[in-house]
Amino acid sequence: MSNTTRTPEQNKALYAIETIVCFALEHSLIKQEDVDYSRNILMELFQFSEPFLDRVDYKHEESPQAIIDVLIDYGYQIGLIPENSDTYRDLLDAKIMGFLMARPSDVIAEFETISEEHGIAAATDFFYKLSIDSNYIRMDRVAKNVYWKQETAYGDIEMTINLSKPEKNPKEIAMAKLLPPPIYPKCQLCRENVGYAGRINHPARQNLRIIPLEMNEEPWYFQYSPYVYYNEHCIVFHRDHVPMKLTKDTLRRLLSFVDVVPHYFIGSNADLPIVGGSILTHDHFQGGRHTFPIQNAPKELIFTHKDYPGVTVSIVKWPMSVLRITSQDSEVLLESANNIYEIWQQYSDVEADVLAFTKDESGENVRHNTVTPIVHRTEDGAYEMDLVLRNNRTNEQFPDGIFHPHSEMHHIKKENIGLIEVMGLAILPGRLKNELDLVAHILSGDDRLHSASIAGEVPELTQHLDWIKELIDEHGNQFSKDEAVQLVQHEVGDKFVEILGHAGVYKRTEVGQQAFVRFLEHMGYNIQA
Repeated sequence: MSNTTRTPEQNKALYAIETIVCFALEHSLIKQEDVDYSRNILMELFQFSEPFLDRVDYKHEESPQAIIDVLIDYGYQIGLIPENSDTYRDLLDAKIMGFLMARPSDVIAEFETISEEHGIAAATDFFYKLSIDSNYIRMDRVAKNVYWKQETAYGDIEMTINLSKPEKNPKEIAMAKLLPPPIYPKCQLCRENVGYAGRINHPARQNLRIIPLEMNEEPWYFQYSPYVYYNEHCIVFHRDHVPMKLTKDTLRRLLSFVDVVPHYFIGSNADLPIVGGSILTHDHFQGGRHTFPIQNAPKELIFTHKDYPGVTVSIVKWPMSVLRITSQDSEVLLESANNIYEIWQQYSDVEADVLAFTKDESGENVRHNTVTPIVHRTEDGAYEMDLVLRNNRTNEQFPDGIFHPHSEMHHIKKENIGLIEVMGLAILPGRLKNELDLVAHILSGDDRLHSASIAGEVPELTQHLDWIKELIDEHGNQFSKDEAVQLVQHEVGDKFVEILGHAGVYKRTEVGQQAFVRFLEHMGYNIQA
């Protein structure tokens, strides 16, 4: 069948097949010897028996997404996906790109060869580029995130409104609820996700590749997050589906990782609900090549301990309660850090409202104290571990958590403060993009919108009404739109710093900091002269 006897849609799809194969070759997803194979397997998927017959004018596409969208549109026309929704489009997207990648063993072999010949930084560069070029990391979606920096008393805080993770429509959510609990893969972090076709309640992962690595003489894997919140945002996860548990071995693994990948930081969410991460069922860490605001935060008081020579422990100027442990010797640092962690788990200070345990209904002790640990190497090669003290206790006044975003902040954020936000990068819900824009309209003189919101006719602004009144009372409502947007962002940034303060166990007051010092002295630490 010639190009002229096919429909325009068929020709467009065949042209896209040729173009995506050219893209894969140029970006080293495939080799020259793979071109015919890759074309043929895509032709089979889209039900063609012959290729596009004319010359293809490939224009060195920066991103494959526009090409892939053409193929997905055609796939919907011929019934490869039942609905033209983001969820089903993503399932087909991953399948297409999975056909244009090397097998996992080949990717691992190339990573190891590059690491041996050119160093680990060159190997992670290769792997990160592969994850982007294969469309596993959706940079087109990441680019939609709203980002700004906020000047604060603690340095510049990074603010983002997350728009990169696609939302399911109500029908898909209803369908997902009808499906049985997942058996395979057990969760989205399991190694069995590699090459998995996905389903309505689980993303496709044909274009996922993972790299094995050893930490603490245990098998772990390394991959990148598909929704990178910062530069080279990676996930390091246990080979087996084992729950998160924060122990001395956890701290040892973090130090082991920065021995292997010294140009990355690595950290762990806390291991308790409320102060922990969103996935507690599979042990994992997050890392990457990014300098977070917390790393630039200065040390306020420096302490030493006779049992840990060469180790300094510092209270850091930060809204949360941070101890920074520094040493050239990772083993001595580990002993110091673990000692602090183990004592903190048992430590109570009623005067400071810190209770390590409370009784549940059966009279059993419930533990509340834990830490969020973060490790990186300094410019001179030293090891630096931040232990952020956490407590997940609740009471009648704060049923969501005493050291958690308080209710007056929930119109901005009510989710857990996890590892990334602890370090000074706010990840705000996508709903805020539209809501904050409406608030800015009101501050720039849209009285009709303001009246409608007060009357309850703008539901998305209902939770912001008290805040809007505060903003108008303090600043007025005669700004230009650009000025209003900047004001709203600044106010949200200030609120995020307040939220971090809510999550801080020892408050940034004279009394709170005295209690913080009291904890260090309780452990035998002395202020450095």
